[in-house]
Amino acid sequence: MRHRSFMTGALAALLMLLACQAPEAQGKPPASRPAPTDVTAEDYVLPPLPRAWVRLKDAFGGIHRVEVEVAATPESRARGMMWRKEMAAGKGMLFLFPEEEVQSFWMRNTLIPLDMLFINSKMQLVGIIERAVPRTLTPRSVGLPGQFVLEVPGGWCQSVGVVKGITVEFEGVSSIPIVP
Repeated sequence: MRHRSFMTGALAALLMLLACQAPEAQGKPPASRPAPTDVTAEDYVLPPLPRAWVRLKDAFGGIHRVEVEVAATPESRARGMMWRKEMAAGKGMLFLFPEEEVQSFWMRNTLIPLDMLFINSKMQLVGIIERAVPRTLTPRSVGLPGQFVLEVPGGWCQSVGVVKGITVEFEGVSSIPIVP
Protein backbone atom coordinates (compact mmCIF):
# COMPACT_ATOMS: atom_id res chain seq x y z
CA MET A 1 0.00 0.00 0.00
CA ARG A 2 2.82 2.35 0.86
CA HIS A 3 4.53 1.66 -2.46
CA ARG A 4 1.38 2.45 -4.47
CA SER A 5 0.82 5.65 -2.48
CA PHE A 6 4.43 6.70 -3.10
CA MET A 7 4.16 5.97 -6.82
CA THR A 8 0.91 7.93 -7.12
CA GLY A 9 2.49 10.89 -5.31
CA ALA A 10 5.64 10.75 -7.46
CA LEU A 11 3.56 10.58 -10.65
CA ALA A 12 1.47 13.57 -9.53
CA ALA A 13 4.64 15.54 -8.73
CA LEU A 14 6.15 14.68 -12.12
CA LEU A 15 2.99 15.77 -13.95
CA MET A 16 2.96 19.06 -12.01
CA LEU A 17 6.61 19.62 -12.83
CA LEU A 18 6.00 19.07 -16.53
CA ALA A 19 3.02 21.40 -16.50
CA CYS A 20 5.11 24.17 -14.97
CA GLN A 21 8.00 23.90 -17.41
CA ALA A 22 8.77 26.82 -19.73
CA PRO A 23 6.96 26.59 -23.12
CA GLU A 24 10.22 26.15 -25.04
CA ALA A 25 11.09 23.13 -22.87
CA GLN A 26 7.76 21.60 -23.93
CA GLY A 27 8.53 22.19 -27.61
CA LYS A 28 6.32 25.28 -27.82
CA PRO A 29 7.58 28.75 -28.76
CA PRO A 30 7.70 31.18 -25.83
CA ALA A 31 4.81 33.60 -25.57
CA SER A 32 6.08 36.85 -27.02
CA ARG A 33 5.79 40.00 -24.96
CA PRO A 34 4.59 43.01 -26.87
CA ALA A 35 7.32 45.53 -27.57
CA PRO A 36 7.04 48.56 -25.28
CA THR A 37 5.44 51.56 -26.95
CA ASP A 38 6.40 54.13 -24.30
CA VAL A 39 9.59 55.75 -25.63
CA THR A 40 10.56 56.72 -22.09
CA ALA A 41 10.52 53.09 -20.88
CA GLU A 42 13.92 51.63 -20.12
CA ASP A 43 13.34 48.58 -22.34
CA TYR A 44 12.05 50.58 -25.34
CA VAL A 45 14.29 49.96 -28.35
CA LEU A 46 14.76 53.05 -30.50
CA PRO A 47 15.88 52.37 -34.07
CA PRO A 48 19.46 53.49 -34.77
CA LEU A 49 19.70 57.25 -35.27
CA PRO A 50 21.43 58.99 -38.17
CA ARG A 51 24.98 60.22 -37.47
CA ALA A 52 26.47 63.60 -38.28
CA TRP A 53 28.97 66.17 -36.98
CA VAL A 54 28.71 69.53 -35.25
CA ARG A 55 31.61 71.99 -35.42
CA LEU A 56 31.95 74.61 -32.68
CA LYS A 57 34.52 77.35 -32.27
CA ASP A 58 35.83 77.93 -28.77
CA ALA A 59 36.53 81.31 -27.16
CA PHE A 60 40.15 81.11 -28.38
CA GLY A 61 39.42 80.33 -32.06
CA GLY A 62 39.95 76.58 -31.83
CA ILE A 63 37.52 74.22 -33.56
CA HIS A 64 35.84 71.32 -31.78
CA ARG A 65 34.15 68.65 -33.87
CA VAL A 66 31.51 66.56 -32.09
CA GLU A 67 30.16 63.32 -33.55
CA VAL A 68 26.41 63.25 -32.94
CA GLU A 69 23.41 61.01 -33.13
CA VAL A 70 20.62 63.04 -34.71
CA ALA A 71 17.17 63.06 -33.08
CA ALA A 72 14.85 64.38 -35.79
CA THR A 73 11.59 62.50 -35.05
CA PRO A 74 9.13 63.00 -32.19
CA GLU A 75 10.09 59.58 -30.76
CA SER A 76 13.85 60.16 -30.88
CA ARG A 77 13.48 63.69 -29.47
CA ALA A 78 11.32 62.36 -26.60
CA ARG A 79 13.76 59.52 -25.86
CA GLY A 80 16.91 61.63 -26.12
CA MET A 81 19.69 60.42 -23.83
CA MET A 82 17.42 58.50 -21.46
CA TRP A 83 18.87 55.42 -19.74
CA ARG A 84 22.40 55.90 -21.07
CA LYS A 85 25.11 55.37 -18.50
CA GLU A 86 27.88 57.27 -20.28
CA MET A 87 28.74 59.56 -23.15
CA ALA A 88 32.28 59.64 -24.43
CA ALA A 89 34.18 62.89 -24.94
CA GLY A 90 33.70 64.17 -28.48
CA LYS A 91 30.23 62.58 -28.74
CA GLY A 92 26.76 64.04 -28.39
CA MET A 93 23.16 64.11 -29.52
CA LEU A 94 21.73 66.79 -31.80
CA PHE A 95 18.00 67.51 -31.60
CA LEU A 96 16.39 68.95 -34.74
CA PHE A 97 13.04 70.70 -34.34
CA PRO A 98 10.70 71.67 -37.20
CA GLU A 99 10.26 75.25 -35.94
CA GLU A 100 12.36 77.81 -34.16
CA GLU A 101 10.81 78.39 -30.74
CA VAL A 102 11.81 78.47 -27.09
CA GLN A 103 12.92 74.89 -26.35
CA SER A 104 12.70 73.32 -22.90
CA PHE A 105 14.23 70.03 -21.77
CA TRP A 106 14.07 67.94 -18.61
CA MET A 107 16.28 65.06 -17.44
CA ARG A 108 13.71 62.37 -16.62
CA ASN A 109 15.40 58.98 -16.84
CA THR A 110 18.64 60.61 -17.99
CA LEU A 111 21.37 59.09 -15.86
CA ILE A 112 24.33 61.35 -16.64
CA PRO A 113 24.88 65.12 -16.34
CA LEU A 114 24.78 66.92 -19.67
CA ASP A 115 25.60 70.33 -21.14
CA MET A 116 22.76 71.56 -23.36
CA LEU A 117 23.63 73.99 -26.15
CA PHE A 118 20.68 75.88 -27.65
CA ILE A 119 21.20 76.93 -31.29
CA ASN A 120 18.94 79.18 -33.37
CA SER A 121 18.09 78.87 -37.08
CA LYS A 122 20.92 81.32 -37.92
CA MET A 123 23.35 78.76 -36.42
CA GLN A 124 24.20 80.96 -33.43
CA LEU A 125 24.67 79.44 -29.98
CA VAL A 126 22.04 81.41 -28.01
CA GLY A 127 22.57 79.77 -24.63
CA ILE A 128 24.07 76.93 -22.63
CA ILE A 129 22.75 74.96 -19.67
CA GLU A 130 25.82 73.45 -18.02
CA ARG A 131 25.88 70.21 -16.05
CA ALA A 132 22.12 69.60 -16.03
CA VAL A 133 21.39 67.42 -13.01
CA PRO A 134 20.26 63.89 -13.98
CA ARG A 135 16.91 62.27 -13.11
CA THR A 136 14.97 65.48 -12.55
CA LEU A 137 11.83 66.98 -14.04
CA THR A 138 13.09 70.54 -13.70
CA PRO A 139 12.50 72.29 -17.04
CA ARG A 140 15.68 73.70 -18.57
CA SER A 141 15.58 76.46 -21.12
CA VAL A 142 17.60 79.52 -22.04
CA GLY A 143 14.39 81.45 -22.74
CA LEU A 144 15.40 82.36 -26.31
CA PRO A 145 14.11 80.83 -29.55
CA GLY A 146 16.14 77.98 -30.97
CA GLN A 147 15.67 75.25 -33.52
CA PHE A 148 18.45 72.90 -32.48
CA VAL A 149 19.81 71.59 -29.19
CA LEU A 150 23.14 69.82 -28.82
CA GLU A 151 23.70 67.64 -25.75
CA VAL A 152 27.27 66.80 -24.77
CA PRO A 153 28.84 65.36 -21.60
CA GLY A 154 28.39 67.59 -18.55
CA GLY A 155 31.28 70.04 -18.12
CA TRP A 156 32.41 69.77 -21.75
CA CYS A 157 31.66 73.41 -22.66
CA GLN A 158 33.71 74.75 -19.79
CA SER A 159 36.57 72.33 -20.41
CA VAL A 160 36.97 73.32 -24.08
CA GLY A 161 35.97 76.99 -23.85
CA VAL A 162 32.70 76.93 -25.82
CA VAL A 163 30.63 80.00 -24.93
CA LYS A 164 27.33 81.63 -25.86
CA GLY A 165 27.37 83.65 -29.08
CA ILE A 166 29.60 81.48 -31.25
CA THR A 167 28.62 80.25 -34.71
CA VAL A 168 27.92 76.54 -35.13
CA GLU A 169 28.25 74.42 -38.28
CA PHE A 170 26.59 71.08 -39.09
CA GLU A 171 28.09 68.39 -41.32
CA GLY A 172 25.86 65.66 -42.73
CA VAL A 173 22.64 67.07 -41.29
CA SER A 174 21.01 68.69 -44.33
CA SER A 175 19.85 65.36 -45.78
CA ILE A 176 18.09 64.28 -42.55
CA PRO A 177 14.34 65.03 -42.65
CA ILE A 178 12.87 66.76 -39.60
CA VAL A 179 9.61 65.05 -38.66
CA PRO A 180 7.12 67.28 -36.81
